[in-house]
Amino acid sequence: MAVTLSLLLGCRVRTAVARYRFATRGLAGSGPTDREPDPDSDWEPEERELQEHPDTTEKSNSIPENSEANGGAWCPAQNPDMGSYGADTLPGKKDLFIEADLMSPLDRIANVSILKQHEVDKLYKVENKPALSSNEQLCFLVRPRIKNMRYIANLVNADKLAGRTRKYKVIFSPQKFYACEMVLEEEGIYGDVSCDEWAFSLLPLDVDLLSMELPEFFRDYFLEGDQRWTNTVAQALHLLSTLYGSFLNCYGVGRCARMSYELWRKLEEEEDSETKGRKPEIGHIFLLDRGSVDFGPEVTSSDKSLKVLLNTEDKVFNEIRNEHFSNVFGFLSQKARNLQAQYDRRRGMDIKQMKNFVSQELKGLKQEHRLLSLHIGACESIMKKKTKQDFQELIKTEHALLEGFNIRESTNYIEEHIDRQVSPIESLRLMCLLSITENGLIPKDYRSLKTQYLQSYGPEHLLTFSNLRRAGLLTEQAPGDTLTAVESKVSKLVTDKAAGKITDAFSSLAKRSNFRAISKKLNLIPRVDGEYDLKVPRDMAYVFSGAYVPLSCRIIEQVLERRSWQGLDEVVRLLNCSEFAFTDMTKEDKTSSESLRLILVVFLGGCTFSEISALRFLGKEKGYRFIFLTTAITNSARLMEAMSEVKV
Repeated sequence: MAVTLSLLLGCRVRTAVARYRFATRGLAGSGPTDREPDPDSDWEPEERELQEHPDTTEKSNSIPENSEANGGAWCPAQNPDMGSYGADTLPGKKDLFIEADLMSPLDRIANVSILKQHEVDKLYKVENKPALSSNEQLCFLVRPRIKNMRYIANLVNADKLAGRTRKYKVIFSPQKFYACEMVLEEEGIYGDVSCDEWAFSLLPLDVDLLSMELPEFFRDYFLEGDQRWTNTVAQALHLLSTLYGSFLNCYGVGRCARMSYELWRKLEEEEDSETKGRKPEIGHIFLLDRGSVDFGPEVTSSDKSLKVLLNTEDKVFNEIRNEHFSNVFGFLSQKARNLQAQYDRRRGMDIKQMKNFVSQELKGLKQEHRLLSLHIGACESIMKKKTKQDFQELIKTEHALLEGFNIRESTNYIEEHIDRQVSPIESLRLMCLLSITENGLIPKDYRSLKTQYLQSYGPEHLLTFSNLRRAGLLTEQAPGDTLTAVESKVSKLVTDKAAGKITDAFSSLAKRSNFRAISKKLNLIPRVDGEYDLKVPRDMAYVFSGAYVPLSCRIIEQVLERRSWQGLDEVVRLLNCSEFAFTDMTKEDKTSSESLRLILVVFLGGCTFSEISALRFLGKEKGYRFIFLTTAITNSARLMEAMSEVKV
């Protein structure tokens, strides 16, 4: 099943990022993990002069590599000199141009003081505007994209026309591609710029979560067929195996997963001496590509202007991050009452007790109060959306689509959603969910929904429908799959209007849906008597209010129980991955039981926080410990935007 599914569900969780030490080929520096968010860290202005703030010069309290406190987050914590990545190859003052989606990774590891140490004067965002930099040296930190090369070429050629001579340095992240160099040569500036790479592989977002920060991976590979990023994945896997020993048991499903695995094995064979003899620390590794398995729910956050960095160091967030949202507000309310009780202890204290309270407890209470206020505010903001009638109708429609009930009513709801112009992204998401759960739309519905969408949101979205069809997210059933023999006979006996209704009814029953078959085979939609108890969840379905278990998580659970794909042949066939499911097991007599309980899950194309929370729950129940490596954190909106040819 070359589609994604539960990403298209409308449940919402807050996004999280973290500041941790992080190994790169040449740039590092530990961003403070215990300071207030830097108000300048968004780098939103077109131009900003760097200024140091007291809170950005604190010494980092980064968690030591592989320490108990770090939970063994498999992240190398090195501190190479920034000069080796390129900043010091331009001695003297320089302006730094940064592509938007590289701002966050850089901000997490290099604060203002580090940039100033390397004589960075001003920051600019790479965008379609003329740059007004007056510096004699310009440094560009960009993705290897053709549009970025055009941007740099326009700037350099404008300087040439003005008779101005400057030094230019282009730093590609995570790697340099030949196509980019060809564009620089075509534009006539290849000899005017020097090029380098910022080849970071892993960015720790939390103690168990690593990101390769490749948001374009899904579109490039699964839509455009561009395989260039698989080498980056292989390099990341090689880095981990070099540091922590070979992976004992490897499981994968999907063409992209197999390709990445084979590239990684070649790297291992070429540099076998580096890992030979090292005791394996990771017992199992799963490689799952998004052409085969589905996502979790959409991620959302409140409309606050303050950027809050969330990780396990935020004690409040650490306690609620895996909870279902319905339990969060009650927990925070109790937390607030407990905090108030601690404050009230001040009354009746003598001078000595007050002195101890101020020196030992007050700072911590103030910090907890600030965090609690932020989370309660975000909770209230989400509750306003959650309690709206539109939201309740949306959830009802999603659950109906999952269970295969009231398909005609759900289709009518989607039509109304489009006609009201609620959101172009949300409308696409609902159409894709309908298509996936019904194994494609019947031709009449496909044409009708497509026409209404283009009329509501504009004909410029036409190419988006082509992209969604190619990716298998929004497809039309073949004519032969729609009308059965029984329907044809019945239609001759009734009016055209009645025949249409009967056809709709038969189509939802007669056609074979891969999703329905997979769902039944793996029990993705739990059947429970009475109401699902979200306070005491019984399985991974709690992340979707008990309605659905993420397919990727269920597959991992089943393979771990069997230690192979044996018994899952039918599931793999329905996923259209029969020739791409593989198992590579290594017999290791001296393997510790602890390492066999440690599992690395690699998501190629992105993963969501619902999947992470579901697998954390599974680990807690079964005694496993999961580490997640993903090409990017994603959600349904980002997926739809990746498929869209129109900026919404």
